Amino acid sequence: MAVAGIHRFTVDDFARMGEAGILTEGDRVELIDGEVREMTPIGPSHAWIVDRLTVLVAARLPETAHLRVQGPIRLGRHTEPRPDLSVARRTQAYTHRHPDAGDLLLVIEVADSSQQFDRGEKVPRYGKAGVPETWLVEVSARTVTAYTGPGPEGYARERVLRCGERITAGAVAELDFPVDDIFG
Repeated sequence: MAVAGIHRFTVDDFARMGEAGILTEGDRVELIDGEVREMTPIGPSHAWIVDRLTVLVAARLPETAHLRVQGPIRLGRHTEPRPDLSVARRTQAYTHRHPDAGDLLLVIEVADSSQQFDRGEKVPRYGKAGVPETWLVEVSARTVTAYTGPGPEGYARERVLRCGERITAGAVAELDFPVDDIFG
């Protein structure tokens, strides 16, 4: 008896599912390594932090950069996650494609109930894809872990920042503010 293989969807397959109405804008899903995965629900604390970060980042962003909030980014042929925030180089190309790893300057994930998935699955993928820096904001711990040094195994370095400290994005020096400002 032959064993059937596993079909991994491509980013293009994923887009066609949306065009065909199989997936709708109301579906909270993302494509991770060819698998359509449901995203965890957004709780009040998570939403509050995303809102705060949006204001903080947008106010400091240079005109050469583009802020995307909970929008898709492309990390190769089989992965299209939806980080909470991403900062990419500004280009009109996003009118017909999502930013890819070469466009990205910073990715920010807010983890309330998704810490394990974000830390163990998403953050390493960002590093492997070559995203220069990822911040993992942990709501309950009130910390931000800054991951830098992307490479084939993920990120080479991580630094945990707590309230009372400042965080600065390596690729966007204008993004510099106290960690306290994230948590209010």
